[in-house]
Amino acid sequence: MSSSQPQAISERAFRHIQTLFAHESGIRLSRAKQGLVASRLHSRLRQLGLADLDSYCELIAGERTNAERNVLVDLLTTHETYFFREPRHFEHLADTVLPSLRDKPVRVWCAAASTGEEAWSAAMTLAMADINSTWEVLGTDISERSLTAAERGLYRTDRLQHMPSSALKQFCLRGKDDFEGAMLINGTLRERVQFCRHNLLDSPRQFGKFDVIFLRNVLIYFEQDMRQKIVERALEALNPGGWLYTGHADSVLDLELSLETVAPSLHRKPLAGTSTMAQRAVRVRASPNRPQKTPEHASGL
Repeated sequence: MSSSQPQAISERAFRHIQTLFAHESGIRLSRAKQGLVASRLHSRLRQLGLADLDSYCELIAGERTNAERNVLVDLLTTHETYFFREPRHFEHLADTVLPSLRDKPVRVWCAAASTGEEAWSAAMTLAMADINSTWEVLGTDISERSLTAAERGLYRTDRLQHMPSSALKQFCLRGKDDFEGAMLINGTLRERVQFCRHNLLDSPRQFGKFDVIFLRNVLIYFEQDMRQKIVERALEALNPGGWLYTGHADSVLDLELSLETVAPSLHRKPLAGTSTMAQRAVRVRASPNRPQKTPEHASGL
């Protein structure tokens, strides 16, 4: 394939990719996304030496594993994020949630962790909090490529503009030599955070229960029925009285949930023993191990 410009996608290929992506991720691509699909898959076609997306679909249909399906999902999903995004959530976690959990083990799940910035931000918040308890953070995502970056914990320094200086000094190492201009999450914090692949449409039962769940800036990509299922799945893993953070652009107003919304993106699961009336479904109301490569030349910031 010699063209440096994305080719127009055929109707047949788009329908195939649309169906496959919806099955794998729960997200249905509208016809307006045809150009985006062609653009994001163009480089992959060149890598594989394929002439067009029809040939790519045939390749996927004929594979015995899901390897190329996972690559497709990686290429079509959005991974925009940064450290301490929507900072009021982390302030609420530090000032309201953690003091109420003092002397108790604390578990936090970042359910759409992308390249890890959110999970590391939550971990830094926990580490800096004055709590006399053990804690752990789990980050999950559907993208293997994103999870590899998250586990590595190595980021360009220009990604740190929203990180508090205290966290930067305490938890980050400045890269040297080949890693000049990069920052590495330090080993102490890395021991408390784990990452693994998970589809939000699947049951999270294997992860156990959590006190806090971040489910942010992902619901916006799903239609109502999928959003309903995703939030219900998340609530399965949330302890009674636990907190759910959603993104400011994520709407749950049209969902029927056993959940109290304290603020537009801040929700709480009813405590055990709350009356049936109070626990009724309500519309929103106010009130696996991978090898890691890390730089050997690093120093404290």
